Amino acid sequence: MTVNSIFAETILLSDGWAKNVTLSWDQNGVITSIDKETSKVSKSTAAGPVIPAMHNLHSHAFQRAMAGLSERREKGKESFWSWREIMYSFLARITAEDVQAIAAQLYLECLKYGYASVGEFHYLHHAIGGKHYDNLAEHSHQIVNAAKSTGIALTHLPVLYAYAGFDENDLAPAQARFKTDPEMIMKIIMETEKAATQEEYRYNTHVGVAPHSLRAVSTSMLKDMQNMLHQHNPNAPIHIHIAEQMKEVNDCISSKGKRPVELLYDQLPVDERWCLIHATHLTDQEVTHIARSKAVAGICPTTEGNLGDGIYPMVDFLEQDGRYGVGSDSHVSRSPVEEIRLLEYGQRLIHQARTVCADENTASVGRKLWCESAQGGAQALALNSGELAVGKRADFLVLNDQKPDLYELESDTILDAFIFNGNENLVRDTFVAGRQLIKNGQHASEEKITQNFLRTLKKLKSN
Repeated sequence: MTVNSIFAETILLSDGWAKNVTLSWDQNGVITSIDKETSKVSKSTAAGPVIPAMHNLHSHAFQRAMAGLSERREKGKESFWSWREIMYSFLARITAEDVQAIAAQLYLECLKYGYASVGEFHYLHHAIGGKHYDNLAEHSHQIVNAAKSTGIALTHLPVLYAYAGFDENDLAPAQARFKTDPEMIMKIIMETEKAATQEEYRYNTHVGVAPHSLRAVSTSMLKDMQNMLHQHNPNAPIHIHIAEQMKEVNDCISSKGKRPVELLYDQLPVDERWCLIHATHLTDQEVTHIARSKAVAGICPTTEGNLGDGIYPMVDFLEQDGRYGVGSDSHVSRSPVEEIRLLEYGQRLIHQARTVCADENTASVGRKLWCESAQGGAQALALNSGELAVGKRADFLVLNDQKPDLYELESDTILDAFIFNGNENLVRDTFVAGRQLIKNGQHASEEKITQNFLRTLKKLKSN
């Protein structure tokens, strides 16, 4: 069995910072040994501090191509709902080939900024106009191909999307490309798994399901979907948008007599397989429900800020040991540093205090948020990762401590400065399951991937 290793002068392990450590992993990218106080003789040496990689738990890859194109005031007061109409208009022109080109560029950028994996919440299933492909999983295959071309770990989440509101209204014409039912989603899941089990990439792909939201899926349909998935793979992750906007909350109350999170927990056995995306608007009881269920709260601060969603009730959630992770969602930012920085700064603005998310056990807000987000993201994506320990995946970053923002720093101050100092990307190298995909800030296929993306942008913007 082939074993690879790296020597790190400074490394953040699951039990804390350590010096002069040799980290070794097997051919599947699983850490087999951590040898402390070793020498660097005849070993590959990390050119900077080593920390666990981040996991991007929420992505709509195609939206990378429209990032920055909706920042105009056109209809008076703009909102998430007016932005959604712009998004529908944009995706109406996207082909299967475009999906692959856009996703590959996005995943390349995610790797460069420190994500080792991505959860693709994928609802663009059908051809332009809503016509079905002969292979229902055509777009999902393009997502897998994009992930393969970059090497990023992928948790693919085909989206169940049936209705246009809580009253089970028919989808609008602009939503025709999304329409699915549980049987169709299971076909997509199984076809995607076939495509993903080829060659060495099979270890890097997981498949789950994503009921879009309670306004797009009835609770009875959601139960059927959960039962089908459980029979196929009882450990598969389940992600859902929920309580993102107050209009959504109020519409749910009007139609169902309950708030979205309240309705979900009343109807289904939510557990650690679940990831509740956004969950921005919660009562105290709903915060407790999520924390006690051990589901992951999927927080996407840059997108939530961009869309005017609101700010997650983080302080109450942390006090109840809630699990959470971050995602880049609409990709107005592809940097986990920005997500975590804004996560903390939002709390500071609400509570008019500093280092709000730190506590008596972890005084460093950078370390607490980075490590807990990495662990929560790994849980949400069904990855045996999130920290550097024997038996975990070798997903890690090497930071550039020769840059002024990290120069001569030690232990937790490294992570605090990494997140809260400046705007330069300080990730030097990214390893996914032991494979070095980013070296000195570059990917081996970067030029080809980016040129393909630029051609795609030119085509989309000329239509």
